[in-house]
Parts: sequence; C-alpha cells; structure tokens
Amino acid sequence: MSDSELIPTVQIPSGSKFVNNKGIRAIKNGIKASSHDEPQKPLLRKPDWLRIKVSHGTEYKNVKQTVHSHKLSTVCEEAMCPNINECWSSGTATIMLMGDVCTRACKFCAVNTGNPKGWLDEQEPEHTAQSVKLMKLKYLVLTSVNRDDLDDGGAGHYAAVVKKVIAENPETAVEALTPDFQGDLKDVETVVDSGIAVFAQNVETVRRLTHPVRDPRASYEMTLKVLEHAKKYRPDVLTKTSVMLGLGETDEEIIETLDDLRAVGVDIVTFGQYLQPTRNHIALERYVTPEEFEKYRQWGLERGFLEVVSGALVRSSYRAEQVLQKNNVGL
Repeated sequence: MSDSELIPTVQIPSGSKFVNNKGIRAIKNGIKASSHDEPQKPLLRKPDWLRIKVSHGTEYKNVKQTVHSHKLSTVCEEAMCPNINECWSSGTATIMLMGDVCTRACKFCAVNTGNPKGWLDEQEPEHTAQSVKLMKLKYLVLTSVNRDDLDDGGAGHYAAVVKKVIAENPETAVEALTPDFQGDLKDVETVVDSGIAVFAQNVETVRRLTHPVRDPRASYEMTLKVLEHAKKYRPDVLTKTSVMLGLGETDEEIIETLDDLRAVGVDIVTFGQYLQPTRNHIALERYVTPEEFEKYRQWGLERGFLEVVSGALVRSSYRAEQVLQKNNVGL
C-alpha cells in the first residue's frame, strides 16, 4: 500500500473556500454556496437515456495513475464529466493545463475558482508529453482553466505544451480547447501557430443566456471574434465550439446560434446536455430528448458545418478523434 493510500482523503464541501496543495486559495467547484438568494429549484429526475454504467477496469486505473503520477489535471475529474468512465476505460483523457484553479466563475462549471497569482508548473510541457507517450495517444485534446492573472492569459505556456507534445509524439494530432484570452487576438495566434490541428473555444450557450450562464468577463461576441480570427489566420486549422442545451434556450435561439457560428467560419459544433454539477450552480430547465438532439444535428449539417456532434452525453472533447468520420462520432 502506498503512502497516499494511508492518508485519509479530506472531502471539501462544494462552494466552500479552501487552500489547495499549491497554496492557492480557491472556492471548491467554483460557485459559493451562498451565491443564490432565490429558493433552489427541485432537481429534475434523470431520464433513462442519461443512465451511465460505471466500470473501473485496468485501463481506467492506468490512465488515472498516469495523469496523477505526472501531476496533471484533467477536465474529466475537475469538471465532473459524465464520460470519465468511458474515456479513461478506452485509454484517453482530456488534459487541463495551468492547474485546477480558474480565475473565472461560470455558473455552469464545477472547476475550482480563485486567483493563482501567476503560478505555473514549468514541468507541465514535459509531463504532458510523457503522459501522451505512455498512453500511446494518436489524438490529444488539451484544455485549460482561464488564467486572467497572466499577461498573455497563458497562451505562451499553452503553446509550449503543444510544441513539446508534438516534438516527442510526432504522430499525435492535438486539439486545443482554449480560453478566450480576453479577446487578445495575438494570444490566439500564439496557440494557433503552435502546431495544433483543431482550435476550439466554446460559446457555451445562446446569446440571451450568456449571462448569467458564463462569467461576466466572457461574452458571446468575444467567442465569435476569437473563432473567426483563428479561422482567418490559419484556414488549414479546423475551428470548433460547443453548446450546452437544457438551460432555457428556444429552437429559434439555437438556429440563431448555428447561423452566427457558421457566419464566422466554424467547422465543427457539438451539442450536449447541461447537467447541474451542484446545488450551487445554475439550475437545469429541461432534459433534451434524443430526437431533439438529432434534429439539431440536422439543422447544423444543413447549414454546411463539417460535422455536428449531438447527444445527451456529448462534451466538446467527447470522442473528438472520431469527428471526421462524420457519423456523429458513432452515436
């Protein structure tokens, strides 16, 4: 038994303040427990199509050991992704760069929020490259927390990781799901120039619901501007975004969002079901049916997107390596 197994795990209540193992003060799962004055809505009963079979086999344990031994964060764990069992059991993980503390506090997201005050792990490029090699990945999705505390939003560090991964794993294609870099297009160029195959920045929801769903520093228009610039700057790099459904959006607003995204040259869109991470997060309004997800996919394909991945458990990085098969990633 390892020393870490002998130390009892301290469970930090969601919404409470704590200090992580890097000395950074943060709020667990991003949203303070006292942030809502209105009465909490009752949680909706989860439909059958959202039931997930959990099985932690050997491959799952190998991925967990690999990312933890290299002191890497994954969006799989930090954002409470419902697909962690499927992805880790198939030997893949989405690595989250620059730590597990985000400078923003989006009302849908379970990542811890705080101010890292310039902290960066200088070994992260090497550790990430080695993890990719151990997992024998042919396709890697990198994402990151927002780092508004850094002058370049972390773009230089992000690019350094990509370059190191490709240098040590030349057969691996890299997708970068990035922050908006506060709309600084030079920072966008830094990441796009790093050697990535896909550049992603999530619009998250329809225009009307952007606030309060997203942090006040994020905006629908800024995400469109970032995606448009990435495509114009490097037309050979695919652009991608993700939309959560179930927050009160209308069909008309979904159509408007698809039209806006196509107008700025986005190649790939993913639609997934919003799942409320904790009682402190923005409330779920409805569960979208499989038939509706298929309808939204067809709307996107009719508008000329290269692919529209649409389904209840779809997330931006879900089966990302299969997107060019154009079969809704096997769903």
